[in-house]
Amino acid sequence: MVFTQEEVEAHLDKLEGWDYEEGRWIVRKFTFTNFMKGIAFVDEVGLISEAFNHHPFITIDHKVVTLRLTSWDDGGITAIDIKEAQQYNEAYDKMMQV
Repeated sequence: MVFTQEEVEAHLDKLEGWDYEEGRWIVRKFTFTNFMKGIAFVDEVGLISEAFNHHPFITIDHKVVTLRLTSWDDGGITAIDIKEAQQYNEAYDKMMQV
């Protein structure tokens, strides 16, 4: 089930750093102290994505990794996007504690 804009925004209020863009993406930029930490994070994103069988668009810009999520087949943001975003946040938080 695709969430309405209001539902997406309500979920994002509970997800640190994520924005709703163009009415079809949730997006977050993750910043790291160096390039290789960003690459290690992308490896974690890959493992999470495979577990969900749902894959984000990933952009790597030196120390910044941008993730974009949407559910193409459903035509918008669904519960899987929100759950996956939460797991990306948890992976990021864990990496930043080291």
